[in-house]
Amino acid sequence: MKKISWVIFGSLSVLISFYPIKYLIADKPVALLLSKSAELLSSNIYMICFYLHICFGGVALLIGWLQFSKKLRRKNMKLHRIIGKIYVTSVLISGIPGIYIALHASGGLSPKLGLTIGAIIWTILTYLGFQTVRKGNIEAHKKFMMYSYAGTFGAVTLRIWLPLLILVFGEFLLAYQIVAWLSWVPNMVVVYFIIKKRQNIQPTTLINS
Repeated sequence: MKKISWVIFGSLSVLISFYPIKYLIADKPVALLLSKSAELLSSNIYMICFYLHICFGGVALLIGWLQFSKKLRRKNMKLHRIIGKIYVTSVLISGIPGIYIALHASGGLSPKLGLTIGAIIWTILTYLGFQTVRKGNIEAHKKFMMYSYAGTFGAVTLRIWLPLLILVFGEFLLAYQIVAWLSWVPNMVVVYFIIKKRQNIQPTTLINS
């Protein structure tokens, strides 16, 4: 079951990481850009931020899941560090413009708040993960980076939840208002319980040993 979950996790990460190509090859607005006004789409600042966000977010999604492989860390720590540096750089380049485009989210206050808060938390957690490993605090680093990738994986969960919510409610805007929070908050909650479970197991292991 664990191996199946790992395969699904990795496959979804890789698959959705190529999603930005859909925007790059299109000669007109597609997908989420269809909900934007012509005025916003004509803004160079918005479009630059949008493409920085989706392209570097795609890179972070593509490589970030590999960092959770114990086998990779044991066999090639140098590669783990290289991937980590690329991941952190990609998140920062994606996250900061992501805050700007989140402020222009369609659907009113709820998606603006949800996506902006999500982008800020994602960026800060990633930065803290980088800072803690530089200071040699490996345990804190692991926790921050787990939360960081929970934010990154929001690109996957958003694309799972959004069509389901549109199907349930029959409209895009209401679905988008909900998915702005649903795409990342449950991910963070899952990571919290995973970390809690590991903390509960460790003392028991020490006592038994």
